[in-house]
Formats: sequence, structure tokens, C-alpha cells
Amino acid sequence: MPSVSRRYATSRSRFERPSGQVDEGLAAPVVLMVSGGADSTALLVLAATSALDIDDGRGQARIARERLHVLHVNHRLRGIDAEEDEEFVRDLAGRYGIPCTIRRVDVAAIAERTDGNVENAGRAVRYAEATRLANELSEQFGTPRSAARILTAHTADDRAETFFMNAIRGTGASGLSSIPRRRNRIVRPLLDRTHDELCDLLRMRGIVWREDDTNADTHYLRAYVRHEIMPAARRRNPRLTASLATTCDILSDEDAYLTAVAARTLRDLTRREDAGLLVLDAARLAASEVAIARRVVRQSLLAVCPEARLEARHVAGVLRVVADGEGSLTIPLGVDVRVSHGLLAIRGRTDAPAPQAAWLEVPGRLALPDGRVLAARVVEAEPGADVAARARAHALEWEGKSVLLDAPAAGVDPARGGRLWVDAPHPGDVLCPLGMHGQSKKVSDLLGEARVPLPERPLVPVVRASPTGRIVWVAPLRADERVRCTPATRWLLELTLLRAT
Repeated sequence: MPSVSRRYATSRSRFERPSGQVDEGLAAPVVLMVSGGADSTALLVLAATSALDIDDGRGQARIARERLHVLHVNHRLRGIDAEEDEEFVRDLAGRYGIPCTIRRVDVAAIAERTDGNVENAGRAVRYAEATRLANELSEQFGTPRSAARILTAHTADDRAETFFMNAIRGTGASGLSSIPRRRNRIVRPLLDRTHDELCDLLRMRGIVWREDDTNADTHYLRAYVRHEIMPAARRRNPRLTASLATTCDILSDEDAYLTAVAARTLRDLTRREDAGLLVLDAARLAASEVAIARRVVRQSLLAVCPEARLEARHVAGVLRVVADGEGSLTIPLGVDVRVSHGLLAIRGRTDAPAPQAAWLEVPGRLALPDGRVLAARVVEAEPGADVAARARAHALEWEGKSVLLDAPAAGVDPARGGRLWVDAPHPGDVLCPLGMHGQSKKVSDLLGEARVPLPERPLVPVVRASPTGRIVWVAPLRADERVRCTPATRWLLELTLLRAT
């Protein structure tokens, strides 16, 4: 059997354009997910001998043999039967001259560590292994990962069964659209064929396949739908599979349209986006059509926590808080949702940096836990300059992220320098905000008016004259009136909050 590099060299010559450039889409690897059952056996045979539409823009076309690679995942659930399945797939791939990769995974152990559902664990493992193999082959072939294809043997029957399964569990339009024909690199070229049609094809060619005894165990939801619900429904409508295929196509098209509309709406409503944080305009979200609002919330939650197992009640809970205009809730897997001051903040639970208390030398710099930096220095005022006006212009230019204060008033000796204490807001902290002419205000009220989310408040740097001294600056929100620059100020203390690099 030729090596991967030699096989790729052959494929390059076959798909080279007249200009000498290679059409990477037609040279990229195609991974066949083969279990050994009738459907996946037919997929392997058809990929090797017939035309298939793998959604590469060519429609029904033959796939170059050197692009094909078989993947079989042994779930280690069925003892000797699983070993025989593995051997069957290896032999079948060898018969057609297609390389075969076997991956063995203890799916039962994985299920125990997660939600206990063996079906879910097995499906996740298969796709993860297929993705890994496609990436490895793309690197070896020298083609973009996005050009690779992963083919599954899902049929029209699988699509109908999945429709009922999702309906039983409870779902929206996305779930009822069932199995899509394509999702990113994953393509299902047999989705218009039935299981019986594929079995007939294999019989005509004299090809046997493996039967999985668990397919008859109605303890599993798919088997229950296959053996209990589908026969009853077919007695009412003999063309059930074809009817549901049409329904799924319609729902899939409508779902794709609404998803695109929701994505545009989400972009319009986004007011802030950081790692693990998304802030939306709650008022505009509340005014959106409910069908779009649901999708915006779902997309937002998944953007913050992609592994979240969302249910309709979670999305409905977020929309209730949005409608109330204030409140909070927690979504499973650690997503905190809070509505306040007209904003919806969705935050994934992360190992947030702890607040830090430390001295800031003047002149000097202090690295903060979140990656930002506080810098301090003393500058002599120019003779005859309007120092107060300069300080106001400086604050405007820096949008509050840098301030000019009276150094001696802040406790900094212009000749010898000094140091300032930097820590987090304390309960009961009070300052006299600059511009309020000596009136005092709680720091907690200042943070609330600035709409700083509660989880972020411990990371707001508070600069003090000493650990127990008065507040000089709540960065970057407000300095204290008592350290403002006046016409008599000769030495300026410049404090600057620099963003993380």
C-alpha cells in the first residue's frame, strides 16, 4: 500500500490545474466513518466504486481513491463482537485498497464520568476521533483543514428516527430539522437513501455486513423509536420517511434563515465582548420578536460556554429576567446571567484572578491581576500654566484612564517620590468624587452608577494614600476632589491605567 506522502503526490498530479496550481478541495482527505453495519458498509462501497455528492461543488462525482481513508471506532462495549466488527472493517477497507485507522475508546468509562448516557458519549467520541484524523491527514496531505470531508452513513430512516427522538426529548426548530445534510466538514451523502435500499444494494453485490445486537435493545431511545414508533407511524403513512424528509428540509432551511437573522441581531445588540463575557442591550432584546430573542439568547450562552447543555427552560429563564428588567440566574455548567441598568451580562465561570493589594512606587509601575498595569510618575508644572485646565484636558484626552493630580495632596513627596497603596474596593469605602464639590459618595454607589458588573468589582483598582488612608483614585472612574489640581499646584502626580497587552 503506498504511503500517505506518495498517495498525496499522486493526487496532486490528478488535480493540478493548467496553471500548475492544485485544487486543494479536490485533493483533500475524505474520512469515511465505518462501523461495519449495513449503512456504513454501503458508504464505503459507494465511495470506492460510485459517484457521491460530498458537497464540494461538483455534485454527484467519483472520489479519487487516494483521498479516501476509513475510520472505525471500537467502543469496547460488546466484547468479542466489537473485536470482530473491527476486523471486518479492516478487511473490507483492504479489499478496496483504502487505508484504515482503528481507534479504541472505553466509551462506558467516559459515560460514567459525564451524564451516564452511553449513546451520547459514543457519538461524541466518534466525531472527536474523526475530527482528529481529518486534521492529521490534512497536515500530511498539505491541504487546508476546511477542505477535508468527514462522511457519515446517515440515511433517510436515521433522519426520520432522529426527528421523533428530538420531539420526544423536547426541542425547537433546529432539533426538528433533524440531521443536516452538512455541518462544516461533516457530510451525509446517503441522506436521501433508505436503509432497505442500501441493504438491497449490498445483497446485489454479494457483500455481507455486521449486525449490532444493541440495535434491537429498546432500552436505547433510537431502538425504541425504530422498533416501536416508526412501525406504528408507517401504518398510518406508508411514505412516512419521504414525508419527514421533506419536513426536515423545510425546517432546516427556515432554521438556517432564522439563525442568520439572530446572528445579525446579536451583533447589533452586543455592547461588550471579552473572554467569557458578553454584554447585550437588554431593552432592545426585550423588544425583539420572541423567535429571534430566543435564538439570540441561545447563541449568546453558547458563545460564552460552548459546552453548556441548554434546554428551553434555560433560555426562557433568561428572557424572563430580561422582561423584568432586573435580576439574575445561573445556567448549568456555570453561566451567570444578570440584568441591570438596561444591560444583559452573560458570564462564564472562569478562574478569575484574585484581587491584589500592593504598593505602587512613585515613579513606578504595578502589574494588576487581570493583566492591566498601573503607572505613576511626578511631573513639574510649567511656570504660568493653567494647571487645572491642563488636568481637565488630560482626563478628556485619556477618557479617564489617566489623571493628573496634586502630588503633595496625594501624599507623594515631589523630591523623594513615594508610594501609594493599591487594592480592591472595601465595604463602606467613601470618597469625595471630583466635580461634586466636596460631597461624599460610597464607592459601591459609584461602581453601580458606572454599571460595573458585580463579579468585576473586586478587580477595580482603588489607589489610596496608604493602606488605611483616603482614596486618591478609583481607576478609571473618578479621582477624589481633595487631590485635584489647583492654580497653586506645582507638582503633578500622573496616574495611568494601561490595558493588558
